[in-house]
Amino acid sequence: MMMQLAESSNQKNSLLNAMNRFIGAVNNMDQTIMVPSMLRDVPLDEDREMGSLKSDVDDGDMYSYYELLKSIRSDIEWGVRCASADEGRADSMKLARRFSSASTSSSASSASSEEEEEEDEDLQKQFQYHLTGLQGVLSKLTLQANSLTKRYKQEIGIGGWGQ
Repeated sequence: MMMQLAESSNQKNSLLNAMNRFIGAVNNMDQTIMVPSMLRDVPLDEDREMGSLKSDVDDGDMYSYYELLKSIRSDIEWGVRCASADEGRADSMKLARRFSSASTSSSASSASSEEEEEEDEDLQKQFQYHLTGLQGVLSKLTLQANSLTKRYKQEIGIGGWGQ
């Protein structure tokens, strides 16, 4: 029983759960907002949770942020856009070439194995850093999708419904 409690606590903080919470919040936002054009010209700065986004969004209105949240959801569900995928393929080809040229060299010594261990440790640190950052960003985006939904309900006069 104790193992199940610890496991569920860890699962609560998993990346998959963070992604599912974000996708669920955006789906709820998308289902609630029947007339997205009503969000045009509604400034973000009236809501303190969304006010910090003004510099990140071109128009600075709720509609542009609504579109941004939907775009991020799409990237999570279907992968990033083609331009990013092309860059990723080019980077992986460079990496493959580097490894293949390194394997043909005759300087395989104990120094290179120490470097590989350092690189592996560095990769783990990088992964942990980016994973933590991604979970933090997803949590903020989830809160902001919920806030946008709440704000839309207030704008159309159904602020207390569905809560």
